[in-house]
Amino acid sequence: MARSFKYKDKVFSVGETLDVEYKIKEGDKERKQKFTGILLSIKGASELNRMITIRKISKAGIGVEKILPLSSPNIVDIKTVKQTSSTKSKVYYIRNLSQQAVRAKIYSKK
Repeated sequence: MARSFKYKDKVFSVGETLDVEYKIKEGDKERKQKFTGILLSIKGASELNRMITIRKISKAGIGVEKILPLSSPNIVDIKTVKQTSSTKSKVYYIRNLSQQAVRAKIYSKK
């Protein structure tokens, strides 16, 4: 299982907080939108079918997950916001944790 992936000469690992900027088309107009969240998992064996799952907690306290294909032309840029000390290949266990517990588990120094 992949624990990291390479996108435009940058390496990203599971558990990091990422800032994904992608294009959205609404009617005739096109705009860019950012989605900032924790990288939960990486799926896919080859570069063509590689997909990532990113999760964030909305302001209302509801968890929102996006599954994005890395080969999509709509992805503009991916940046690392915060590094992690997690060593798991999938961090699905954070789905049941509060925001404070997630910070303590993933970003604590070991």
